[in-house]
Amino acid sequence: MKVYISADIEGITGTTVWSETELNAPDYAQFQKQMTKEVLAAIEGAFAGGATEILLKDAHDSGRNILIENLPENVKIIRGWTQEPMCMVAGLDSSFDRAIFIGYHSEGGSEKNPLAHTLSLLADVKINGEYASEFLINTYAAALHDVPVAFVSGDQALTEHIARYNDQIVTFATKEGVGHATINVSPQTTLKQTKYLVEQSMKIDRTKLQIELPKHFTVEIIYKDHIKAYRNSFYPGATFKPHNTVQFKTTDYFEVLRLLQFLT
Repeated sequence: MKVYISADIEGITGTTVWSETELNAPDYAQFQKQMTKEVLAAIEGAFAGGATEILLKDAHDSGRNILIENLPENVKIIRGWTQEPMCMVAGLDSSFDRAIFIGYHSEGGSEKNPLAHTLSLLADVKINGEYASEFLINTYAAALHDVPVAFVSGDQALTEHIARYNDQIVTFATKEGVGHATINVSPQTTLKQTKYLVEQSMKIDRTKLQIELPKHFTVEIIYKDHIKAYRNSFYPGATFKPHNTVQFKTTDYFEVLRLLQFLT
């Protein structure tokens, strides 16, 4: 069983301000270690649940966050960015049995995590009228290859967001956001529950986990800068929509990923 893991940091236990998420910032090292521990817990759970090999994508910022010295055998890691539209799930294809997302977070526009955003701090993203999370964007990307997402860890609001799409996906809430603060579970609780719940998620029938791709996509990228919105509205097939919004319609989700690759 091949398993794909994509790991972010804004949904890791404890992260609250941007300096805790930025490579080489003074507050970063503690949470780099916690991110690594949570990823290792997911790997342990996946192997316990039957995984035979794992591809891990370091999917935050520089793509060079996870401390790799303790990665077990049969795990490969993608560090840095391939610059392809699959982005945070680069390298995922139909050979994988299921995917796991660690340290994910609420969508841009949410007040439930002080680090909430979607791909960029410069814009929010809507898909078919709903604010889109990185969970949704990457779950749809996985669905292009018929790969379901089995487990996601992140903030409480994200777990509620996921349940609206498929309540069979196993989730664990590491924190709850309140204003510019977070209320966090014990880091040890996160490690224990991540390992256990990932193992359990390996046993769920893939068909129950799958989220189907919509037939049509209307994407809106809402920029904070109206000049950038106007410029980016010249992307092929895109149109400018007041206020500060680029709109794009398609039936091909890969074209959505291509759009996001170039415009966010």
